[in-house]
Order: sequence, then structure tokens, then C-alpha cells
Amino acid sequence: MVQASAVRMETDCNPMELSSMSGFEEDAELNGFEEADTKDMKLEAEAVVNDVLFAVNNMFVSKNLRCADDVAYINVETRERNRYCLELTEAGLRVVGYAFDQVDDHLHTPYHETVYSLLDTLSPAYREAFGNALLQRLEALKRDG
Repeated sequence: MVQASAVRMETDCNPMELSSMSGFEEDAELNGFEEADTKDMKLEAEAVVNDVLFAVNNMFVSKNLRCADDVAYINVETRERNRYCLELTEAGLRVVGYAFDQVDDHLHTPYHETVYSLLDTLSPAYREAFGNALLQRLEALKRDG
């Protein structure tokens, strides 16, 4: 009789690393499973809005432009009162219009990896508000430390 505690299986890889192995991902797709990191862009857009709403006059996910799994539109008004329509995709964020719910197909603006980078280029007042908020958080950490 073999004791269960004495039997030990050795493996060459950590089972938690299986999801990063390409063969495993292909098999999962063949079996009808979707990847766990598939993003719903509308939810992603709502998170973007919540992150920076404190540093702009107004920001919201467009209700008039179609959101899909791969694209969402965000309207933003900076503290300088400039309005933009932003497109959010896997490539990042970019300005697609200079009014709420406006998409200009002839406008070719660069993508930004983060909303912070995009707003930093559009709004000096955003940059100042973000810096002040960061300073306040650091002071709170120091005080509560």
C-alpha cells in the first residue's frame, strides 16, 4: 500500500503559468472559451471617466454614439471650456472631434496609451489639477503615515 502523502508529482512549470502558454490559449478558443481579459469598452470608458472626472469640467460616456466591444466614445470638456469627443479602443485614446458626440473621419490625431497622457496634452488646467491632487494625497500619506 502506497501512502498518498509520499506520492508527489513534479512538474516543469507552474500551473498558474498555463494561461500564458500559446497552446493553452488556442485550445481554450477552440473549445468556445473566451479569454478572461476580453474588454467591454463601455465599461473601460466608464472607468476612464471616473479616474479623471475630478480634473475636468465635464466628462461622460457618449449616449448618442454607438459603443461596442472594441470601441467607445467619451465626451470631455476641459477646465478651459474646450470640448472634445474621444475614441477609446485597444490602441488607446484619441481625439476624433472638437464637440460632444462629433466624429470627424478626416481627423487623424495620435493615440495616447492613457487618458492622463491625452489630457496632459490638451489641458494645462488638467495638468495643474492632477498635480495638486497628487500633492494632497502625498501630504495625507505623510500625515497619516
